[in-house]
Amino acid sequence: MIGIITDTHENVAAVKKIVEILKQRNPEIVVHCGDIISPLMLQEFEGLPMKFVFGNNDGEKKGLNAKAESFGFEEITEDKEFENQGKKFYVYHGTDKHKLQQKIDSQEYDYIITGHTHELRDEKVGKTRIINTGAFFIRNPDGKVGLLDVETDTLELVDV
Repeated sequence: MIGIITDTHENVAAVKKIVEILKQRNPEIVVHCGDIISPLMLQEFEGLPMKFVFGNNDGEKKGLNAKAESFGFEEITEDKEFENQGKKFYVYHGTDKHKLQQKIDSQEYDYIITGHTHELRDEKVGKTRIINTGAFFIRNPDGKVGLLDVETDTLELVDV
């Protein structure tokens, strides 16, 4: 199972609940699609198998990467590709709509995990499933924790 979150925007209360849900469900990977904001927020994810990408509000990139390294997380980058159970994933915050659309149009990926819009999205375009679990922005914290069973292609969206 892969955990999916995005746009936590330094919402500490939401992040604590998100982490609690993720630790109960024990995913093999957790993807965070950016807009973490502060390097200190990374400590909340300690002990989880995290993959982070930068969002447009993640200005402290050096600080975020230094903190990520201190917790044993891999480097935070603008985007990531990885494979899981024979499926190809692309993770990108979604800041550049043209770049995101190019990746969708390429049909190179089984899953594209994205954020930025603060809107839920679960859509199949050709062979590619695009997933955005919404945002935890303090003024409108209606994001979900996504739990993707790659084997069955089933996405569970959990309220926080």
